[in-house]
Amino acid sequence: MAFTKKMLAFLLMATVVGVSLGAVHKVGDSAGWTTLGNIDYNRWASSKNFHVGDTIVFEYNNQFHNVKQVTFQDFQSCNGASPIATFTSGSDSITLKRPGQYYFLCGVPGHCEAGQTLDIMVTPASLRPSASPLSAHNYSSSPSSSGSASSSAPLPNPYQSNAFSLQAISIWPALISLGMFVIGFAF
Repeated sequence: MAFTKKMLAFLLMATVVGVSLGAVHKVGDSAGWTTLGNIDYNRWASSKNFHVGDTIVFEYNNQFHNVKQVTFQDFQSCNGASPIATFTSGSDSITLKRPGQYYFLCGVPGHCEAGQTLDIMVTPASLRPSASPLSAHNYSSSPSSSGSASSSAPLPNPYQSNAFSLQAISIWPALISLGMFVIGFAF
């Protein structure tokens, strides 16, 4: 009986670890979040797959930029006056918590109109493609106001993500070793 309980606990832990690791996407890749260099953020996003549990990271000079998560209507009109959330640290990490469309823009006057906008579709984690390389980055930030974007029926992105993902670590050998260790104590 003790063996069964330990094995069940091990399998539950392995399942939780396996589904909780998401990809990290640095918005604009090496250019970051900026108006310099004519970066097409929607083109950047079209080459990625975004899933529930992934994190998008906005890196920028916070003296000149910010990030506002907005509604579709505010996105269309470049209106950052009533954002869902505002981020201002210069290294903002946003975890995508549910499927649907997410809209972001820079609230500095003229930047949205100059193309500093991002529109992404987030699909359920169950539609996640195979893993990508590991990211060595650790990002954190919190919004100055909370909320989340409205969701719509998600459609899978036809492009393979090249985002860094913790799923690429082959954690199964470590988990199997841990399981064997736990099982060893059962006998």
